[in-house]
Amino acid sequence: MLSVFDTLSEARELRPKLTRDDLQKIVQHQADFIISQQLASGAIPWYRGAITDPWDHVECTIALDLAGRHDEAVRAYRWSCGTQNPDGSWYSSYPQVKQDDQTRDANFASYIATGMWFHYLATKELSFLRQIWPIVDKAVEFALSLQQPTGEVFWAVSPTGKSWPGAIFTSSSCIWHSINNGVNIAKTLRIKRPVWKEAGNKLLKAMREHPELFDKMGENKRRYAMNWFYPVLTGVLKGKEARERINREWNDFIITNWGCRVAVDEDTTAVAETSELIIALALIGEHERARMLLDWTLKLRDDKPGFCRGIKFPEKLACPPDAERATWTSAALILAIAALSKA
Repeated sequence: MLSVFDTLSEARELRPKLTRDDLQKIVQHQADFIISQQLASGAIPWYRGAITDPWDHVECTIALDLAGRHDEAVRAYRWSCGTQNPDGSWYSSYPQVKQDDQTRDANFASYIATGMWFHYLATKELSFLRQIWPIVDKAVEFALSLQQPTGEVFWAVSPTGKSWPGAIFTSSSCIWHSINNGVNIAKTLRIKRPVWKEAGNKLLKAMREHPELFDKMGENKRRYAMNWFYPVLTGVLKGKEARERINREWNDFIITNWGCRVAVDEDTTAVAETSELIIALALIGEHERARMLLDWTLKLRDDKPGFCRGIKFPEKLACPPDAERATWTSAALILAIAALSKA
């Protein structure tokens, strides 16, 4: 009797190369799933009944814009506007009934600048960008309130109001990217924010020249795949330096024919991490490897809503039936296909 793994392998050999139209259908199918999970409030939870976290909410909103679903994206950003804290932050998670985790994460806050910049690029709607500017302004200012004199940005503020006394390299890479996008928004609106540019340069200098300032609180510096490729994905590392980083740990994180591990010590691939790696590869011109990873990933597609999260080894279990399909998996796949369509 064939296992799911064997069936997928056989299907891979028989499946013809996907056309651009095929990929667009996949994008729209995944966008349909994200919208099916969106709440009346505009919030996009991981899936119905699960939490909404501000970072994945924005990631899904970026995906909706890339899929041309701008009305639903606007609804999502209005939810962000309505839930922002007075200090410019958001809580780390929002259940559908009441508040849960009241940690205020600098990366979660500043990411709305990235989302709104993508929204503007997709729609060219200057009026909506101007309308959301006060939200973006406060969000970036919250993140920068946690920047230290040496450049690093502390991870978060606890529910009791205390700063986590350490910076996380992966999180800081995203914050740097979001600061730059905040600067782009300010320039577009003809608003001066020279302090943001200086803060971004200071953070970049810290990450590139003083890595000892990061991950000092016991975090595992290389266990997770995100720690490996996020500096490339966000543009902290470019060119030869970025390619060397990818090559150095490729064999540690890649399961040939299937994708990227979640963590170096776990034989489980993740469609979300693989998709984000595809984007990172596309950004540095590694288009052949990026397309290879997308080809591997799309072996897992089926007719069900959403997209399965990955494969677990050694059981060779693909798309376990009891695992909820997450909006952020669909979002990451949309972003990966969009990145390669521009390559």
